[in-house]
Amino acid sequence: MLDCRWLTGDARDALLIRYEVFCGEQGYALTGEIDDLDGGSHHVVIYENGVPIATGRMYPEQNRMHMGRLAVRKPWRGKGLGTLAMDRMERRAAELGFSEAVLSAQCQAAGFYERRGYVAEGEVYMDGHVPHVVMKKIFKTGAEEDG
Repeated sequence: MLDCRWLTGDARDALLIRYEVFCGEQGYALTGEIDDLDGGSHHVVIYENGVPIATGRMYPEQNRMHMGRLAVRKPWRGKGLGTLAMDRMERRAAELGFSEAVLSAQCQAAGFYERRGYVAEGEVYMDGHVPHVVMKKIFKTGAEEDG
């Protein structure tokens, strides 16, 4: 059974997933995975039978919400959990009054975000050893969705 929870402050379960995916699998340094933004961020964590299996984080940045650190543990990939986490984050951002989101996508994942309505802006750049691109999305309001 899946359970989605929002964590703020103590986000150990989110960090567990991020360490496994970004550090263990992708080779990012452990020391670089925690930053000053974690304490004030909103972390969504998806659990299956009490086990943390996917996460994402978001925080306000000027007049838009910055999405990031989307990660799904390897045994649970391909089951739509990244989509579920993004749905929850976008919904929460809209509830908090934001109409725009921005993220820094690993280029290999840019197609995932494009399918969600994100548009690349700017040039590809390196974040550590992985190419990234900034992408943004304008959320539709209820009136725009209706017609």
